[in-house]
Amino acid sequence: MRVIAAALMVVMFGITGNAAAQNYPNRTIRILIPSTPGGSVDTIARTVGPKLAEKWGQQVVVDNRPGAGGAIAAELAAKAAPDGYTLIMGTVAAFATNVSLRKTLPYDPVKDFSPVSLVATQNLMLLIHPSVPAKSVKELVALAKKQPGKLSFASAGNGTGGHLSGELFKMLARIDLLHVPYKGVAPALIDVISGQVSMTFASILSGNPHYKSGKLRALAVTGGKRSPAVPKLPTMIEAGVKNYESATWYGLLAPAATPPDIVAKLNAEVAAILKSPEISDRLSKEGADPVGNTPAEFRKFIQSEIEKWREVIKAAGIQPS
Repeated sequence: MRVIAAALMVVMFGITGNAAAQNYPNRTIRILIPSTPGGSVDTIARTVGPKLAEKWGQQVVVDNRPGAGGAIAAELAAKAAPDGYTLIMGTVAAFATNVSLRKTLPYDPVKDFSPVSLVATQNLMLLIHPSVPAKSVKELVALAKKQPGKLSFASAGNGTGGHLSGELFKMLARIDLLHVPYKGVAPALIDVISGQVSMTFASILSGNPHYKSGKLRALAVTGGKRSPAVPKLPTMIEAGVKNYESATWYGLLAPAATPPDIVAKLNAEVAAILKSPEISDRLSKEGADPVGNTPAEFRKFIQSEIEKWREVIKAAGIQPS
Protein backbone atom coordinates (compact mmCIF):
# COMPACT_ATOMS: atom_id res chain seq x y z
CA MET A 1 0.00 0.00 0.00
CA ARG A 2 2.86 2.38 0.79
CA VAL A 3 4.36 1.80 -2.65
CA ILE A 4 1.01 2.53 -4.29
CA ALA A 5 0.56 5.68 -2.19
CA ALA A 6 4.04 6.89 -3.08
CA ALA A 7 3.38 6.25 -6.76
CA LEU A 8 0.12 8.17 -6.55
CA MET A 9 1.95 11.10 -4.93
CA VAL A 10 4.47 11.17 -7.77
CA VAL A 11 1.67 11.14 -10.33
CA MET A 12 -0.24 13.88 -8.49
CA PHE A 13 2.92 16.01 -8.21
CA GLY A 14 3.47 15.63 -11.92
CA ILE A 15 -0.09 16.70 -12.66
CA THR A 16 0.21 19.65 -10.25
CA GLY A 17 3.55 20.66 -11.73
CA ASN A 18 2.18 20.55 -15.27
CA ALA A 19 -0.84 22.61 -14.25
CA ALA A 20 1.38 25.16 -12.51
CA ALA A 21 3.53 25.50 -15.62
CA GLN A 22 0.51 25.87 -17.88
CA ASN A 23 -0.85 28.70 -15.73
CA TYR A 24 2.56 30.30 -15.18
CA PRO A 25 2.89 33.22 -14.95
CA ASN A 26 -0.41 34.76 -13.93
CA ARG A 27 0.95 37.55 -11.71
CA THR A 28 4.00 39.78 -11.18
CA ILE A 29 7.45 38.18 -11.24
CA ARG A 30 10.20 39.64 -9.05
CA ILE A 31 13.89 39.40 -9.99
CA LEU A 32 16.21 40.09 -7.06
CA ILE A 33 19.44 41.90 -7.93
CA PRO A 34 22.45 41.58 -5.57
CA SER A 35 23.75 45.10 -6.29
CA THR A 36 22.77 48.74 -6.47
CA PRO A 37 21.08 50.17 -9.60
CA GLY A 38 23.45 50.97 -12.44
CA GLY A 39 25.77 47.97 -12.24
CA SER A 40 26.17 45.27 -14.87
CA VAL A 41 23.96 42.69 -13.19
CA ASP A 42 21.25 45.35 -12.81
CA THR A 43 21.56 46.36 -16.48
CA ILE A 44 21.37 42.76 -17.72
CA ALA A 45 18.32 42.02 -15.55
CA ARG A 46 16.62 45.16 -16.87
CA THR A 47 17.42 43.98 -20.40
CA VAL A 48 15.99 40.48 -20.00
CA GLY A 49 13.13 41.32 -17.61
CA PRO A 50 11.08 43.53 -19.97
CA LYS A 51 11.33 40.86 -22.68
CA LEU A 52 9.85 38.28 -20.31
CA ALA A 53 7.10 40.75 -19.44
CA GLU A 54 6.45 41.42 -23.14
CA LYS A 55 6.20 37.70 -23.90
CA TRP A 56 3.95 36.74 -21.00
CA GLY A 57 1.92 39.89 -20.47
CA GLN A 58 2.83 40.03 -16.79
CA GLN A 59 4.85 42.66 -14.95
CA VAL A 60 8.50 41.79 -14.16
CA VAL A 61 9.88 43.87 -11.29
CA VAL A 62 13.61 44.31 -10.66
CA ASP A 63 14.29 44.48 -6.92
CA ASN A 64 17.77 45.71 -5.94
CA ARG A 65 19.03 44.21 -2.66
CA PRO A 66 22.76 45.05 -2.41
CA GLY A 67 25.21 44.15 0.33
CA ALA A 68 27.27 41.29 1.78
CA GLY A 69 28.71 40.32 -1.60
CA GLY A 70 25.26 39.37 -2.83
CA ALA A 71 24.36 37.31 0.25
CA ILE A 72 21.40 39.51 1.21
CA ALA A 73 19.64 39.02 -2.11
CA ALA A 74 20.58 35.34 -2.30
CA GLU A 75 19.19 34.60 1.15
CA LEU A 76 15.91 36.29 0.24
CA ALA A 77 15.69 34.24 -2.95
CA ALA A 78 16.55 30.98 -1.19
CA LYS A 79 13.77 31.52 1.37
CA ALA A 80 11.16 32.67 -1.15
CA ALA A 81 8.22 30.47 -2.17
CA PRO A 82 9.35 27.99 -4.85
CA ASP A 83 6.67 29.00 -7.33
CA GLY A 84 8.65 30.84 -10.03
CA TYR A 85 7.50 34.30 -8.96
CA THR A 86 10.71 35.20 -7.11
CA LEU A 87 13.95 34.79 -9.07
CA ILE A 88 17.50 36.07 -8.66
CA MET A 89 20.07 37.20 -11.18
CA GLY A 90 23.02 35.47 -9.59
CA THR A 91 26.65 36.56 -9.76
CA VAL A 92 30.06 35.02 -9.16
CA ALA A 93 30.15 36.65 -5.72
CA ALA A 94 26.79 35.44 -4.48
CA PHE A 95 27.06 31.94 -5.93
CA ALA A 96 30.77 31.07 -5.99
CA THR A 97 33.16 33.18 -3.93
CA ASN A 98 30.96 33.70 -0.86
CA VAL A 99 31.38 30.00 -0.07
CA SER A 100 35.06 30.62 0.68
CA LEU A 101 34.86 34.21 1.88
CA ARG A 102 32.28 33.85 4.64
CA LYS A 103 32.51 31.72 7.77
CA THR A 104 28.76 31.29 7.77
CA LEU A 105 26.45 31.63 4.79
CA PRO A 106 22.66 31.70 5.25
CA TYR A 107 22.12 29.72 2.06
CA ASP A 108 23.75 27.00 -0.02
CA PRO A 109 24.37 28.21 -3.60
CA VAL A 110 23.91 24.68 -4.96
CA LYS A 111 21.32 22.98 -2.72
CA ASP A 112 19.03 25.98 -2.13
CA PHE A 113 18.45 26.92 -5.78
CA SER A 114 17.07 25.62 -9.05
CA PRO A 115 19.35 27.02 -11.79
CA VAL A 116 17.51 28.34 -14.85
CA SER A 117 20.26 29.50 -17.21
CA LEU A 118 23.62 31.20 -17.37
CA VAL A 119 22.67 34.49 -19.03
CA ALA A 120 26.00 36.12 -19.87
CA THR A 121 29.70 36.31 -19.10
CA GLN A 122 31.76 39.45 -19.20
CA ASN A 123 35.31 40.74 -19.15
CA LEU A 124 36.22 43.36 -16.59
CA MET A 125 38.38 46.33 -17.46
CA LEU A 126 41.16 47.87 -15.38
CA LEU A 127 40.27 51.55 -14.97
CA ILE A 128 42.39 54.17 -13.22
CA HIS A 129 41.86 57.81 -12.33
CA PRO A 130 43.63 60.14 -14.84
CA SER A 131 45.73 61.57 -12.01
CA VAL A 132 47.50 58.23 -11.57
CA PRO A 133 50.75 58.62 -13.58
CA ALA A 134 50.55 55.36 -15.53
CA LYS A 135 49.65 54.88 -19.19
CA SER A 136 50.02 51.09 -19.22
CA VAL A 137 49.73 48.10 -16.91
CA LYS A 138 53.52 47.80 -16.77
CA GLU A 139 53.82 51.45 -15.66
CA LEU A 140 51.09 50.88 -13.06
CA VAL A 141 52.90 47.85 -11.68
CA ALA A 142 56.17 49.80 -11.50
CA LEU A 143 54.42 52.66 -9.69
CA ALA A 144 52.80 50.27 -7.20
CA LYS A 145 56.15 48.66 -6.44
CA LYS A 146 57.66 52.07 -5.70
CA GLN A 147 54.76 52.98 -3.40
CA PRO A 148 53.60 49.78 -1.63
CA GLY A 149 50.10 50.10 -0.19
CA LYS A 150 49.59 53.68 -1.39
CA LEU A 151 47.49 52.91 -4.47
CA SER A 152 43.96 51.68 -3.82
CA PHE A 153 41.34 49.79 -5.77
CA ALA A 154 37.57 49.96 -5.35
CA SER A 155 35.15 47.06 -5.75
CA ALA A 156 31.42 46.43 -5.48
CA GLY A 157 32.09 44.51 -2.26
CA ASN A 158 34.11 41.71 -0.71
CA GLY A 159 34.12 38.64 -2.89
CA THR A 160 32.81 40.34 -6.01
CA GLY A 161 34.45 39.91 -9.40
CA GLY A 162 36.15 43.29 -9.08
CA HIS A 163 37.58 42.42 -5.67
CA LEU A 164 39.03 39.07 -6.72
CA SER A 165 40.30 40.48 -10.00
CA GLY A 166 42.24 43.01 -7.94
CA GLU A 167 43.55 40.33 -5.58
CA LEU A 168 44.64 38.22 -8.55
CA PHE A 169 46.44 41.28 -9.96
CA LYS A 170 48.22 41.83 -6.64
CA MET A 171 49.25 38.20 -6.44
CA LEU A 172 50.52 37.74 -9.99
CA ALA A 173 52.18 41.17 -10.30
CA ARG A 174 53.55 40.94 -6.74
CA ILE A 175 52.33 44.36 -5.70
CA ASP A 176 50.56 45.77 -2.65
CA LEU A 177 47.25 47.59 -3.24
CA LEU A 178 44.66 48.74 -0.70
CA HIS A 179 41.21 47.22 -1.27
CA VAL A 180 38.24 49.56 -0.67
CA PRO A 181 34.89 47.67 -0.78
CA TYR A 182 31.55 49.37 -1.55
CA LYS A 183 27.92 48.23 -1.61
CA GLY A 184 27.67 48.09 -5.37
CA VAL A 185 29.39 49.04 -8.62
CA ALA A 186 27.94 52.54 -8.91
CA PRO A 187 29.32 53.97 -5.63
CA ALA A 188 32.69 52.33 -6.31
CA LEU A 189 32.93 54.00 -9.72
CA ILE A 190 31.85 57.35 -8.29
CA ASP A 191 34.78 57.38 -5.87
CA VAL A 192 37.28 56.35 -8.54
CA ILE A 193 35.96 59.08 -10.86
CA SER A 194 36.29 61.62 -8.04
CA GLY A 195 39.87 60.50 -7.40
CA GLN A 196 39.28 59.24 -3.86
CA VAL A 197 40.34 55.74 -4.99
CA SER A 198 43.09 55.05 -7.54
CA MET A 199 41.55 52.32 -9.66
CA THR A 200 38.91 49.64 -10.08
CA PHE A 201 38.18 46.47 -12.00
CA ALA A 202 34.72 47.13 -13.42
CA SER A 203 32.66 45.29 -16.00
CA ILE A 204 32.79 46.70 -19.51
CA LEU A 205 29.06 47.31 -19.24
CA SER A 206 29.59 49.61 -16.25
CA GLY A 207 33.02 51.04 -16.98
CA ASN A 208 33.07 51.68 -20.72
CA PRO A 209 30.94 54.87 -20.62
CA HIS A 210 33.42 56.46 -18.22
CA TYR A 211 36.33 55.33 -20.37
CA LYS A 212 34.74 56.78 -23.50
CA SER A 213 33.98 60.07 -21.74
CA GLY A 214 37.58 60.41 -20.55
CA LYS A 215 36.63 60.40 -16.87
CA LEU A 216 38.71 57.26 -16.36
CA ARG A 217 41.70 55.75 -18.17
CA ALA A 218 41.41 52.09 -19.24
CA LEU A 219 44.57 49.99 -19.34
CA ALA A 220 43.41 46.44 -20.12
CA VAL A 221 40.63 43.84 -20.05
CA THR A 222 40.75 40.81 -17.77
CA GLY A 223 39.61 37.96 -20.00
CA GLY A 224 41.57 35.51 -22.09
CA LYS A 225 40.87 37.44 -25.27
CA ARG A 226 40.16 41.05 -26.26
CA SER A 227 36.61 42.34 -26.15
CA PRO A 228 34.79 43.48 -29.32
CA ALA A 229 33.37 46.35 -27.24
CA VAL A 230 36.87 47.76 -26.58
CA PRO A 231 39.10 46.07 -29.20
CA LYS A 232 42.05 48.43 -28.70
CA LEU A 233 42.52 47.41 -25.09
CA PRO A 234 45.00 44.55 -24.52
CA THR A 235 44.30 41.65 -22.22
CA MET A 236 46.14 41.64 -18.89
CA ILE A 237 48.31 38.84 -20.27
CA GLU A 238 49.19 40.91 -23.36
CA ALA A 239 49.91 43.82 -21.03
CA GLY A 240 52.54 41.78 -19.20
CA VAL A 241 50.77 40.01 -16.31
CA LYS A 242 51.39 36.32 -16.99
CA ASN A 243 48.59 33.78 -16.42
CA TYR A 244 46.05 36.51 -15.61
CA GLU A 245 42.46 35.71 -16.55
CA SER A 246 39.28 36.72 -14.77
CA ALA A 247 35.68 37.18 -15.87
CA THR A 248 32.36 37.78 -14.19
CA TRP A 249 29.03 36.15 -14.98
CA TYR A 250 25.31 36.54 -14.51
CA GLY A 251 22.71 33.77 -14.31
CA LEU A 252 19.03 33.36 -13.49
CA LEU A 253 18.01 31.06 -10.64
CA ALA A 254 14.83 30.14 -8.78
CA PRO A 255 14.45 28.77 -5.23
CA ALA A 256 15.02 25.03 -4.80
CA ALA A 257 11.89 22.87 -5.27
CA THR A 258 10.49 25.18 -7.95
CA PRO A 259 8.48 22.84 -10.23
CA PRO A 260 10.76 21.55 -13.03
CA ASP A 261 8.16 22.48 -15.66
CA ILE A 262 8.27 26.12 -14.54
CA VAL A 263 12.09 26.07 -14.58
CA ALA A 264 11.97 24.57 -18.08
CA LYS A 265 9.50 27.24 -19.23
CA LEU A 266 11.75 30.00 -17.87
CA ASN A 267 14.82 28.41 -19.43
CA ALA A 268 13.24 28.18 -22.88
CA GLU A 269 12.13 31.80 -22.79
CA VAL A 270 15.47 33.14 -21.56
CA ALA A 271 17.28 31.15 -24.26
CA ALA A 272 14.98 32.61 -26.93
CA ILE A 273 15.55 36.14 -25.63
CA LEU A 274 19.33 35.74 -25.67
CA LYS A 275 19.26 34.37 -29.22
CA SER A 276 17.26 37.31 -30.53
CA PRO A 277 19.46 39.66 -32.61
CA GLU A 278 18.19 42.69 -30.68
CA ILE A 279 19.27 41.45 -27.26
CA SER A 280 22.37 39.59 -28.44
CA ASP A 281 23.68 42.66 -30.27
CA ARG A 282 22.83 44.97 -27.38
CA LEU A 283 24.71 42.85 -24.84
CA SER A 284 27.67 42.26 -27.16
CA LYS A 285 28.10 45.97 -27.83
CA GLU A 286 28.25 46.53 -24.09
CA GLY A 287 30.94 43.89 -23.64
CA ALA A 288 28.79 41.02 -22.39
CA ASP A 289 28.76 37.64 -24.11
CA PRO A 290 25.24 36.10 -24.14
CA VAL A 291 25.21 32.41 -23.16
CA GLY A 292 21.94 30.58 -22.50
CA ASN A 293 22.45 26.96 -21.39
CA THR A 294 20.50 24.18 -19.69
CA PRO A 295 19.73 24.12 -15.95
CA ALA A 296 22.02 21.08 -15.57
CA GLU A 297 24.86 22.82 -17.38
CA PHE A 298 24.42 25.94 -15.28
CA ARG A 299 24.48 23.89 -12.06
CA LYS A 300 27.73 22.21 -13.11
CA PHE A 301 29.18 25.61 -14.02
CA ILE A 302 28.38 27.01 -10.56
CA GLN A 303 30.06 24.04 -8.90
CA SER A 304 33.20 24.51 -11.03
CA GLU A 305 33.31 28.24 -10.22
CA ILE A 306 33.11 27.51 -6.49
CA GLU A 307 36.19 25.28 -6.76
CA LYS A 308 38.11 27.65 -9.06
CA TRP A 309 37.74 30.68 -6.83
CA ARG A 310 38.30 28.63 -3.67
CA GLU A 311 41.84 28.03 -4.93
CA VAL A 312 42.40 31.72 -5.81
CA ILE A 313 41.12 32.90 -2.43
CA LYS A 314 43.33 30.39 -0.63
CA ALA A 315 46.40 31.36 -2.67
CA ALA A 316 45.74 35.06 -2.04
CA GLY A 317 45.55 34.44 1.69
CA ILE A 318 42.08 35.98 2.02
CA GLN A 319 40.55 34.94 5.35
CA PRO A 320 36.81 34.27 5.69
CA SER A 321 34.93 36.96 7.59
